[in-house]
Amino acid sequence: MSTTRLMDSQHQDVKFGPPSDKHNTDMHRDVKVSVYDPQPIDHRRTRYPYCVVWTPIPFLTWIFPFIGHMGIAMSSGVIRDFAGPYYVSEDDMGFGKPTKYWMLDHAQAKSNSWDVSISEASEEYKNRMHNLCCDNCHSHVAMALNLMQYKRQSWNMIKLAFLMLIYGRYVGIGGFLKTWLPAIILYGIIIALVLIL
Repeated sequence: MSTTRLMDSQHQDVKFGPPSDKHNTDMHRDVKVSVYDPQPIDHRRTRYPYCVVWTPIPFLTWIFPFIGHMGIAMSSGVIRDFAGPYYVSEDDMGFGKPTKYWMLDHAQAKSNSWDVSISEASEEYKNRMHNLCCDNCHSHVAMALNLMQYKRQSWNMIKLAFLMLIYGRYVGIGGFLKTWLPAIILYGIIIALVLIL
């Protein structure tokens, strides 16, 4: 017979006992077992546990609002992103704070592989040249997801860009405006000039 009692949000007190030999009471003991409790998203501290995050790239996103800079957050919420040649930032996302995030289901990753996979992908990308078109921040995130076998799918930069467009949530009204306002102003000026001329 065993009993379980919740001690706090991080641990359970599990009693294993009594053994079949009633005279051997040394086998009866208390063991603390870690129970996973994910940290909440914290926009103020820029913590996005188990999320893919996105922020606009000045000028490029203004012309193509669906193109931006991507990173992936560790279980602690700290963001890792391939920010430039041979450089993967930690907790200091290239091009500023995220404006959108897409929360993933960490249970869909290979057991205990989330942080390890992000770290392995980051170490690999510290040895790579950044290429805007084919080996970039999206590729870094794709490698991390492939290493952890997320949803047992194959991930690439195009798939991630498309899914971020569909499933990404804005961090707030400021995130929405930072993403779309420059493009709206730019296209508004272009349309106005075309109509006037």
